[in-house]
Amino acid sequence: MLNSILSIFGLGKKVDYKELLQNGGVIVDVRSKGEYSSGHIKGSINIPLDQLSSNLKKFKKDQAIITCCASGMRSGAAKSLLKSKGFVHTVNGGSWYSLNSKI
Repeated sequence: MLNSILSIFGLGKKVDYKELLQNGGVIVDVRSKGEYSSGHIKGSINIPLDQLSSNLKKFKKDQAIITCCASGMRSGAAKSLLKSKGFVHTVNGGSWYSLNSKI
């Protein structure tokens, strides 16, 4: 329970985002198309949260998936959705702007 609360606020164990990407991970930006076009992480994939369920075939179950959005709320929901569908290596990267500075 405590680990879940800590991870919601980004206080859990540190994630090496660069390493995840170097090992075949992908960044999925779950903001709207308009939000994405106003700025995004180079190489990220834009799949709005409400369309994520119908696009799961684009990913491998054992692939690292880093979700991001504007604030971390939608990316948290995306992480939960992916986990519930059997994707084991999912990480909530939080806001795309903050995540960009970590890679």
